[in-house]
Amino acid sequence: MKRFHGLKALWLLVAVLAFGLVACAAIQPTKPMTATDFVNQAKKHITEITVAEAKAKIESGQPVVVLDVREPKEYKRGHLPKAVNLPRGLLEFKVTKVIPDKNAYVIVYCKSGGRSALATLTLKRMGYKNAVSMAGGWKAWVKAGYPVE
Repeated sequence: MKRFHGLKALWLLVAVLAFGLVACAAIQPTKPMTATDFVNQAKKHITEITVAEAKAKIESGQPVVVLDVREPKEYKRGHLPKAVNLPRGLLEFKVTKVIPDKNAYVIVYCKSGGRSALATLTLKRMGYKNAVSMAGGWKAWVKAGYPVE
């Protein structure tokens, strides 16, 4: 009988130690992420469209919201036609007032595509089902020679 209790105690000790090692491994810091890491991770969970696809969608006559997530100074220097400016830093706080319809088709863009990828992921997490990021951003739009305001 004592031997049985000894084995039981040994197994309990092994289980506690194993759990402790797993718990310690779970709280160990991971490699710090860079801005590029965050953008690449976001791009795995969103849809990106080209500037040509964005232009076609905007000109299709179908309802679309063009969301510029750059800073106001950048927006004032030029933006896509009919774009609404909502800086990425204020997105979570103001987007429901700017875009109340969570089923709206939203084309998100920034200067080169990084902020828009992050913003699009945020919109998806907030329930916006049809938010897409414009790959290449403002720079790609201008390089393509498309109209600006």
